[in-house]
Amino acid sequence: MADITAGMVKELREKTGVGMMDCKAALAANNGDMEASIDWLRAKGLAKAAKKSTRVAAEGLVGLCVKGLHGALVEVNSETDFVARNEKFQAMVAEISKLAIDANGDSEKLKTAHFPGTKHAVAEYVAEMVATIGENMTVRRTAALTVSEGVIGSYIHNQIAPGMGKIGVIVALESSGSKEELTSFGRMLSMHIAATNPVALSLDLVPADVLAREKAVLEEKNAGKPANVMEKIVASGLKTYAKETCLLEQAYVHDSSKTVTQVLSEMTSKAGAAVKLTGFVRMQLGEGIEKAEDDFADEVAKMAGGN
Repeated sequence: MADITAGMVKELREKTGVGMMDCKAALAANNGDMEASIDWLRAKGLAKAAKKSTRVAAEGLVGLCVKGLHGALVEVNSETDFVARNEKFQAMVAEISKLAIDANGDSEKLKTAHFPGTKHAVAEYVAEMVATIGENMTVRRTAALTVSEGVIGSYIHNQIAPGMGKIGVIVALESSGSKEELTSFGRMLSMHIAATNPVALSLDLVPADVLAREKAVLEEKNAGKPANVMEKIVASGLKTYAKETCLLEQAYVHDSSKTVTQVLSEMTSKAGAAVKLTGFVRMQLGEGIEKAEDDFADEVAKMAGGN
C-alpha cells in the first residue's frame, strides 16, 4: 500500500475542493492513485458537493429544539427558498436541531456528530444532500441555553414547519415557580425578542466595541462641548440607547407601559417564586451573509438547468 503523504492530500484537496479527511480516505482506498481518488470522490458525491460549495447559501431555515432544561437553535443554509420548503431538507434540519442540544453551542461538535440512521457525521450527510438536491448547503452556526431549574422559553417566527422558520429565539428563565406560567411567559418574551432584536440583556453586557462605537457617535454629534457637559450628554445618550437596545430596559411589546424588568418582577407573584432571566439567543436566517441579488427568472432558469 502506498504511503499517503500530506502533499498528496493537499493536491487532491486543491483539485476537488473536498475536505482533508475525505481526501485522505480516498487516497487510502485507491492506493494513492490521484485520478482514481478523484473518481472515488465523485462517485460518493463529494466532489460534486465541492463544486457547489462556492455558491452563496443565504436561504434555508433556523431550527429549534427544546428538551427539558435545555434549548438549542441551529441555522442551516441553502441557496434558495425553494429548497427550504423541500421536505427532505426540513427533515434534515429537524434532526440536526435535535443533535444541537448535545452540541451545546459548539458548531464543530455538531458537524461531527453522528447523523441518525446513517453511517455519516452531520457534515458528511449535508454533503450528500448537496449532491442529491443540487444546491450548496451549510450548517452555519448553533447556540444553546440551559437552566438548572425553570424553563427554556422559545418562539419561531415565520414558521414554515414545526420548530423551524426564519427567526428563532430561546430564553433561559431560572425559577422554581409554576412551569405553566413560566412556559407561557417564556413564549411571550421570546416573541418580544424576535420583534425588538436586543443587543444584550443590560448595558454592562453590551460588547465593548459596540459600546465604544455608540459613545464615539455621541461625542461626534456633540463635538466642542466642555468635558463636564460631554460626560453628561454621553451618560444620557447611553441611557436612551439601553432603553432601545438592552432587553431588561426595553418597553415590553405586549404592554409598552412596562419595561421587561417590571414584567419579570410581576411574574414572581404569578409563578409563585422569583424569576430570573439569565440569557437569550435570537437567531435570524442569513444574518450577516452578503448575498448577490439574482433576477427571479434567472434563478428559476438556473434550477431548471440543474446548475
